[in-house]
Amino acid sequence: MATGRGWILRQHCKGLVRAAEEIPWQLCLPPVDAAWASPPAPFDRAPGPYFFRRPSKGSDVMLNPKPSEHPAMCERHCAKSSSKLSMHIEGMPSEILLKIFSYLDAVTLLCIGCVNKRFYSLANDNFIWFRIYSASFSPKRSNWEMNSVEKTAVSLSHTSLHDKETGYWKKKYIVKQIAAGKTAVTQLLKPVNPYTGLPVKTKEALRVSGLSWVIVLKEKNGKEYIMEQAEFSVNDTSVTVVWHGNNWPRIDKLATLDLCGVTPVFLDRYKVPTKNGPRRRSLVAEYNLTNLTKSTSIGSDRLIRTFCLNPGLLVGLWKKEKEMAFVMANLHFHLLVERSTLGSATVPYMLPPHIPFLDDIDQQYGLHGYQLHVDMHSGGSSYLCGTFRNLFSRKDFIKNGYMKLIVISFKNNAQHLPLIGKVGLCWKTDVFAGCIQNCYMMDVTLLDETEKPFWCFSSPVCMRPATRPSDFFNYRGRHFYVTYVDSVGKVNLELVWMEETEEYYVVSLALYLRIEKVNSWFGTNY
Repeated sequence: MATGRGWILRQHCKGLVRAAEEIPWQLCLPPVDAAWASPPAPFDRAPGPYFFRRPSKGSDVMLNPKPSEHPAMCERHCAKSSSKLSMHIEGMPSEILLKIFSYLDAVTLLCIGCVNKRFYSLANDNFIWFRIYSASFSPKRSNWEMNSVEKTAVSLSHTSLHDKETGYWKKKYIVKQIAAGKTAVTQLLKPVNPYTGLPVKTKEALRVSGLSWVIVLKEKNGKEYIMEQAEFSVNDTSVTVVWHGNNWPRIDKLATLDLCGVTPVFLDRYKVPTKNGPRRRSLVAEYNLTNLTKSTSIGSDRLIRTFCLNPGLLVGLWKKEKEMAFVMANLHFHLLVERSTLGSATVPYMLPPHIPFLDDIDQQYGLHGYQLHVDMHSGGSSYLCGTFRNLFSRKDFIKNGYMKLIVISFKNNAQHLPLIGKVGLCWKTDVFAGCIQNCYMMDVTLLDETEKPFWCFSSPVCMRPATRPSDFFNYRGRHFYVTYVDSVGKVNLELVWMEETEEYYVVSLALYLRIEKVNSWFGTNY
């Protein structure tokens, strides 16, 4: 019994010693004088106020070494640390690291190349990237033949790989992956909706491409803040992206805001793209924030004020602090994927030049055959969505450099349309939410007689009170108007609030197209 009890106590003592070795020195270092105020190097056996009873002596013994013993232990630790350094991954030979890197995929290789210069050089190894390239783009073979990767690797000598510059196959793999992704997305964008003239599978193309959007806030001193999108919703002909958070920079220090599309370099239809992988950035639009409060005011509620920056950007500012609350961008479907993926981080995508089709027979060429699709929405609710065909104009409608297209005439009551639901622009942040009355998002898609997009935009608008015109004698109620203007044309929308039904009615809608745009598009000379 005595022998067994002694063995148990010895095992118990060994367990306490091992436990003491695992305790951080900061938690167990006893009070010492000023000479030991700075933290020492880690010891072989971390000191700690742990007591146990030795079976041979009946006294409590503390495992802490005395302060006078610390310098000797430091010397022993320094001698051992040099031997342990060689076991660290950075101290491994390059041959072993290359063997480890050969088991990694392309995304992991690109990430590990950002650790330091040595890892970057090793992660660019042509042998590793050639095997990745061959596995992805080699011709398919039958199952009973030799693997294409192995067969190509055998036929290619080591000398031919060394002849290429370091990173050659890495660059070639990345370029071909990007091209393959663009090809897959382009195939999805080919079918066109006859009512809107826009691609039918835009939503699927956004999902396959892994496209998202970020805003880059730049201060006057050059400092940048990158904000990832917080919310994302798809409408009938546009996309609404929202950014909000608690770490906005001061508005008085900001100079510009860049809206960029972000896509993963390597597309995978079966995996959700991650933010930590390699991504490409494409500049969509750049906005000036130096005179934000002097830009067009859209509306306000008890908490925020909103301002509009063309094209289609809405900035919300807190009323009290005058700091940013949220940023909302409404992006039209027309060439959205191209503008968000084919540009660079500093240069936006350049639209392909339009070649006009001349028609010498039609004397009214460019004045008729227009088709309009309009969508008024906010927060997932659609107030008005419809298509208007066979819109036309006449030469006597050309005044002051604009050509007028009448969509809804106030003289024709049958054309007047109601706005469904309570009209308001919904917003929210991490803490608050609200709705700005009489404001909403308006998407306009105007097609020419060949059903090609002629004018497309998405923008926040506001209904403003107007004096009652004499033409509206058939309606009793408050009158409102909506105006939008850009480089292509302008939109005039007039509404009446019906007290009986408590809804807005659109009683007039007209488009004014710049005659310079019409002449350059159709090759005419109006």
